Amino acid sequence: MTAILSVDRLTKTYAGGFTALDDVSLDIREGEILALLGPNGAGKTTLISTVCGITQATSGHVTVGGHDTITAYRAAREMIGLVPQEINLEPFEKVINTVRFSRGLFGRPRDDAYLEKILRQLSLWDKKDEPIRSLSGGMKRRVLIAKALSHEPRVLFLDEPSAGVDVELRRDMWAVVRQLQEDGVTIILTTHYIEEAETMADRIAVINGGRILLVEEKAALMRRMGRKEMRIELKEPVTRIPSALADFGLTLEAEGTRLVYSYDRQASRTGIVRLLSALQETGLTVADVETRQSSLEEIFVGLVTERQSA
Repeated sequence: MTAILSVDRLTKTYAGGFTALDDVSLDIREGEILALLGPNGAGKTTLISTVCGITQATSGHVTVGGHDTITAYRAAREMIGLVPQEINLEPFEKVINTVRFSRGLFGRPRDDAYLEKILRQLSLWDKKDEPIRSLSGGMKRRVLIAKALSHEPRVLFLDEPSAGVDVELRRDMWAVVRQLQEDGVTIILTTHYIEEAETMADRIAVINGGRILLVEEKAALMRRMGRKEMRIELKEPVTRIPSALADFGLTLEAEGTRLVYSYDRQASRTGIVRLLSALQETGLTVADVETRQSSLEEIFVGLVTERQSA
């Protein structure tokens, strides 16, 4: 798949010596949803700001649709829509005028039919003549998205779009993002809601300390790094793990009524058969057995923790 946005060896070091981005390289495919994950201060917003021309890189370069963001800034920037974390809107302006003005800033001709389509898509059409200050926080975030889409960009950055939004509005926003992808828009999403990335993303990029730790297909990442747990519910509680089960690395939970066994489902031998056989020999009575896959959140926390301890 063709890369619509390429980041090549991007570094950003501030005057005080702090390096926010350290030799970052990243290709983003046309039409994909990429989730950019990282803890606070990892470099996510700095990367977005540099790509969008808000912050100037110390070294390296970025191209959008083949346009260099320095030597062909206007052409590159016209291809980008940005939804920032902060809600910064003119409170007394009407919704429709706010979006119309944003389109004009990029030199696009007036197109009320297109703006109506966007506002309807974002469930804002019935609010078009209302002042921004009358809207809820969730609706204001939708206005930010409408502003970002007003000039018909091909790449959309969503920097924490669900912050402060209730669950219902968040799910509505996910539906909007899916529709944008179907319309051919490439989306880069930063979020603290890991389930959002797990639900929406095609690929996952993890950044920490200004460096990209990995970029991988979501499904492949979860297959490669996701572990499974087998939870064994006991009919009678035990105070300790029997010595016959010591080699399996079990943990005891739920006041002694649950044994938890972690294993790699990709391994040639999971050890499950051997464990169940050993359980039978101990005389413990099993009430129930269930398995669960580790989540993207657990994988993410593991990656970041590993990097911090290295």
